[in-house]
Amino acid sequence: MRDTMNILEDQEKLLEDAKGNVKVEAFQMKRCLDKNKLMDGLKHASAMLSELRTSLLSPKSYYDLYIATCDELRHLEIYLLDEFQKGRKVSDLYELVQYAGNIVPRLYLLITVGVVYIKTNEYSRKNILKDLVEMCRGVQHPLRGLFLRNYLLQCTRNILPDTIENGEFAEGQDPGNIDDSIEFIQLNFAEMNKLWVRMQHQGHTREREKREKERMELRILVGTNLVRLSQLDNVTLEVYKQSVLPGILEQVVSCRDPIAQEYLMECIIQVFPDDFHLGSLTSFLEACAELQQTVNVNNIIISMIDRLSQFAIRGGADSKSIPDDLKLFDIFSQEITSIIKSRPEMPPEDIVSLEVALINLAHCCYSDRVDLIDKVLHNTKDLFENAEISVIEHRTPVGRELEKLLKIPIDSYNDVLIVLNLDHFIPLLNFFDYSGRREMSSYLVNNVIENYTSIPTSERVDTILTIVSTLVQDQKDGPSAEKIASEDMEEFTEEQSLMARLVHQFQANDLDEQYLMLSVARKHFSAGGASRIPFTLPPLIFNAFKLAKQFIKVRDTDDNWNSKIEKIFKYCHTTISALVKAGLAELPLRLYLQAAQTCDQVKYESQETMAYEFMSQAFSLYEDEIADSRAQLAAITLIIATFQQIRCFSEENHDPLRTQCALAAAKLLKKPDQCQGVLTVSHLFWSGFTSSNPTTPIRDGKKVLDCLKKALKIANQCMDATVQVQLFNQILNSYVVFYEDGCTEHITIEMINELVARIATDLAALDNSGAGVEVAQITGLYDRTVEHIKLKKAESPNGIYAKFST
Repeated sequence: MRDTMNILEDQEKLLEDAKGNVKVEAFQMKRCLDKNKLMDGLKHASAMLSELRTSLLSPKSYYDLYIATCDELRHLEIYLLDEFQKGRKVSDLYELVQYAGNIVPRLYLLITVGVVYIKTNEYSRKNILKDLVEMCRGVQHPLRGLFLRNYLLQCTRNILPDTIENGEFAEGQDPGNIDDSIEFIQLNFAEMNKLWVRMQHQGHTREREKREKERMELRILVGTNLVRLSQLDNVTLEVYKQSVLPGILEQVVSCRDPIAQEYLMECIIQVFPDDFHLGSLTSFLEACAELQQTVNVNNIIISMIDRLSQFAIRGGADSKSIPDDLKLFDIFSQEITSIIKSRPEMPPEDIVSLEVALINLAHCCYSDRVDLIDKVLHNTKDLFENAEISVIEHRTPVGRELEKLLKIPIDSYNDVLIVLNLDHFIPLLNFFDYSGRREMSSYLVNNVIENYTSIPTSERVDTILTIVSTLVQDQKDGPSAEKIASEDMEEFTEEQSLMARLVHQFQANDLDEQYLMLSVARKHFSAGGASRIPFTLPPLIFNAFKLAKQFIKVRDTDDNWNSKIEKIFKYCHTTISALVKAGLAELPLRLYLQAAQTCDQVKYESQETMAYEFMSQAFSLYEDEIADSRAQLAAITLIIATFQQIRCFSEENHDPLRTQCALAAAKLLKKPDQCQGVLTVSHLFWSGFTSSNPTTPIRDGKKVLDCLKKALKIANQCMDATVQVQLFNQILNSYVVFYEDGCTEHITIEMINELVARIATDLAALDNSGAGVEVAQITGLYDRTVEHIKLKKAESPNGIYAKFST
């Protein structure tokens, strides 16, 4: 660490000293130029440029010095241009600067003067460019040579000849054409690449990593040559195929350096247009096959595939961006196969990454060819089998690549039905370990839900639930549902909620098929265990309820209608029973009651029998499984409320169920709960219905009064005065409701007056005890009830409340 800091400090000091000398000499140069002392100015310029002869600076520090020096050198170029344009030409200046003492300053000055000569049309542009690029060979030190040639490239970027035809010119005045520019850049590129590669072989072997890092810092200098070639306007596809690309590829292949080969191939892909790549793809791929074995050729192929895939996307669905006669998929498929065969040591993740790029190409360029997608999946499966890979761990590099591969058809089509038609999707998915299959299952189900994809047949339901079986039931290679839930309940709940939502995507066009789909789904979900079925079975039950109601529409056209309806409700009964067997109570109780209510809405032969069965099962659950007093009150209230809405029971069945409700309410543990339960039951004897008269309520006033009197008796037994008054308030409201609804034969105004007086007395006693907020709430309810009665009396003085007294 200390050595590194010392090196950095040394670099900073060396750079600071060099830049200081540059500033001093630059100042003297400008001063001389201002006095028109050109020769003295050139001497100071040469002294300034001599700082670039150093071998002590790192590439990064040398770059800083290079930039500072070139900025100052620009003043000399501007001065010379100005002088030449004013007609004050300096004879033999081009030859003159060649007498500079050292080669590095000499060549920088030569380039500067040469550019001035070209811009002023003093001599042949073609000859000067050729002369400059050849003379730069004089610097063979890699770092100095690279920056020198980069300076040459930067200075000439706007003056390169870019015409197709030469025309006729006097001797020595030929400006050159596009071929000369290509030759100039390619020669410069070849020399720069040699210098760049040479850096790898300098110094001790233990400094190899340092040298590679320095080379990566300098790679853009070499790549700039290719950028300049791509910027030439008259480089057509034919010129590119015949002159540009062959020259570049020859240099890339012949340098035999993995770093250079990989970087330069990537440069070719990025800097030249897409149509050039399409027109010269064969040559490019042939060169890929000749690269060094250590070159990561799959990155190059993937980059080219991705580039052409994006080109196809930009072209749009109706565009012919990819020529019909160019079998792009076949070309790349064969190339990938060839690469894999020639590189047996290639890691599995690299192989899969190639297939990822290929499947992406298939979708982008041939979106209607699902068979090509399946072909890639098939190839990948065969590669795993040939490599004797049976299980792929999810979080490994190859696992991540396989995940990308499998997600592409899911995301591309957003239709699970198309994915299910891929013969090799499921076999390839099954290579994943438990974690990978679980992750992919969640992703697939999410896609179905987000895109509202309907699963139309029982066979498809069976297939998709088999694919996502890691979310449906315990796996041999994975933890149990209980363990998953204990480790991360939130994630487990989210996964099972996804499966519940998936059920609603099972939508057949035929009602019989819909029933088959629900049956297949239950078969899968029932194997999920006690932790999963509370999430997955209820959606099936509600879909069965929906199906039963849909069958009403075909009552007159289906000869087996009654048996089918009965089959649906038996399906519901069996499914709810599975929840009971799993140790659940409140959920199946609610589902039994919902089933009874649904059964009441579908009239068929065994309607009453089935509804009675659902109600009796609900009672059994209530009596056997629900022990908490608060839960008991909520359950009996729900049972009574459901029973009140059902109209399919004959008096023979309605009476025992009413009686059972009354008994259950009276057996509640706490007196306040008993009182509320009995008050709730009273509505069954007034507002309940039977099948013999489904439109007229029972209206059994005597039973209603019995319930109200029983509630009063229970309330009187409460020891807590506040609770007692609260219950009296509720009983008063029940008296008022039934009295106003016509139960005047059994409920009299005297009963109401007596109860009102009793509550008033008790409230007065509570006020004196200072019971607080709770008493204020009870008093408020009592006051509103009395106020309601008074308003009714005021509306009709001779009505039912004529004898009401406060």
